[in-house]
Amino acid sequence: MKQIRLTKILAASFACAASLGIALAQQTTTTTTTDPVTGTTTTQQTTTSSAGNIVTYTPDSDYFMFRTTSGATPVRYYYTKDTTVVDPAGRVVSFSAIRPDMPATVYYSTVGDRVVVRKVVLAQPAQPAAVIKREETTTTTTTRP
Repeated sequence: MKQIRLTKILAASFACAASLGIALAQQTTTTTTTDPVTGTTTTQQTTTSSAGNIVTYTPDSDYFMFRTTSGATPVRYYYTKDTTVVDPAGRVVSFSAIRPDMPATVYYSTVGDRVVVRKVVLAQPAQPAAVIKREETTTTTTTRP
């Protein structure tokens, strides 16, 4: 009985891992069509996602560097005022939560030659600044006459 249950759990886990791998390996799909009557060209883009690490982020710029694997060259991912950053629980956080070498998943579209980010999902909660706790102990000795 327990062996069958374990087999079912392992099979479900494998199926979830396989579907996650397929979802993360999606490529951006751009479809361009031209109406033969009017000559109007329509371009449709599909948002896709990539998982990796944020390499650098400078608050005064309009982009951050993102790397999908440790051996890959970092790529500029541009963000706009409409880009949202969320923590692992799905709560919206500010861009100040982004740190170098932080794992994340980015949802983006390619617009011209730029990769424009729509949403950044941080893979770990943002760590607050380090707090150094200092404890001090004072011992007083009194002698009785």
